[in-house]
Amino acid sequence: SAPSGDAAKGKQLFTTIGCSYCHGTAGQGGGGRTGGLRLAKMGIGFPAFLNQLRHPVNEMPPYVESALPDAAVADIFAFVESLPPPPDVKAIPILNN
Repeated sequence: SAPSGDAAKGKQLFTTIGCSYCHGTAGQGGGGRTGGLRLAKMGIGFPAFLNQLRHPVNEMPPYVESALPDAAVADIFAFVESLPPPPDVKAIPILNN
């Protein structure tokens, strides 16, 4: 289980430390030049989220604990967990023409 985090603080951190550049402002993914993954409703637990931040597998930079303490990661995780799921494809008119 995740430590308690503050989603409002997490949203601010998500923007200020650069997460939104690649992952989009609403965690929708596809932003930046690297096209980060969608984070909204990704279905992973806090340990996997923390591990990805500390030891990323792709082009994502590592966020070491001295730069981003675990408490701040818990805030970001709380924000990401609060994001709504993406819309159903059938609800997007341009995709159904």
